[in-house]
Amino acid sequence: MGYERHVKLFRNGRNQAVRIPREFELPGEDAVMRKDGDRLIIEAAPRKSLLALLATLEPIDDEFPEIDDLPAEPFDL
Repeated sequence: MGYERHVKLFRNGRNQAVRIPREFELPGEDAVMRKDGDRLIIEAAPRKSLLALLATLEPIDDEFPEIDDLPAEPFDL
């Protein structure tokens, strides 16, 4: 089992809360919490994939000019 530390629970409005000590801080601004019996498990939220991010963008209505499809130039590897 990993490192453990006792923390105080407190109320934040109608929610119960716990202050996360610096050594347990998670990256980012979102987390996933689940309950497993009497345990609460808090994990950093998975990073969004590039496809998920692109799906949130608005389509581009600009018209782009035609591009000449020139033959490839020979090259040596």
